[in-house]
Amino acid sequence: MLIEIRDLRKVYQMGTEEVRALDGVDLQVAAGEYLAIMGPSGSGKSTLMNLIGCLDTPSSGEYVLNGRRVSGLDDAELAHIRNKEIGFVFQTFNLLARTSALANVELPLIYGRVALKKRHLRARDALVQVGLGDRVRHTPSELSGGQRQRVAVARALVNRPSILLADEPTGNLDSRTSEEIMALFDELNRAGNTIVLVTHEEDIAHHAGRVIRLLDGRIVADQAQKRGGR
Repeated sequence: MLIEIRDLRKVYQMGTEEVRALDGVDLQVAAGEYLAIMGPSGSGKSTLMNLIGCLDTPSSGEYVLNGRRVSGLDDAELAHIRNKEIGFVFQTFNLLARTSALANVELPLIYGRVALKKRHLRARDALVQVGLGDRVRHTPSELSGGQRQRVAVARALVNRPSILLADEPTGNLDSRTSEEIMALFDELNRAGNTIVLVTHEEDIAHHAGRVIRLLDGRIVADQAQKRGGR
């Protein structure tokens, strides 16, 4: 099992009030799955995403990623896991504005101390994989919103991570471009990539093979669905 979560809890202290953002979550995700996480604002989906992505640590409970218990690691160890195991795609793209698509995609490899020539080759291959082989020298300002998100996807893929973690990846895109990006995620999943997608949009979640729904920090539904949901 790629992801194993047991009785995961996250409690925040807000003044004198204790807020239970996650309240005993159990979840397993197999390699190659395509999972959507849904829930209303305040349900805990962003907190769960941050814990899966090793951006935060739980108050209690256990998280095992690819056979390694990560719920008790320190910040430096979590940073290493993030760079090696997890590719992030965010709503806001998070690209360096004055830097080429190729250089943006290379960033995780620089942090991973990959040699220059190998970085160039792997970043170019990742851009080809997302359909931007002819845009490697373009800066974000020279690309459309959909192309910028493709660069972000290529950057997420370049380290060949165990999980592609996408947080509202179509939130800044129009409906047509959103469908193009979701078609890309479909392709990537068919190629064997594990995808965990956080969204509040039903039509976006319909691309996943499984949907979990959160409410008040708990999983209230966990359902497999036909791809495309229709």
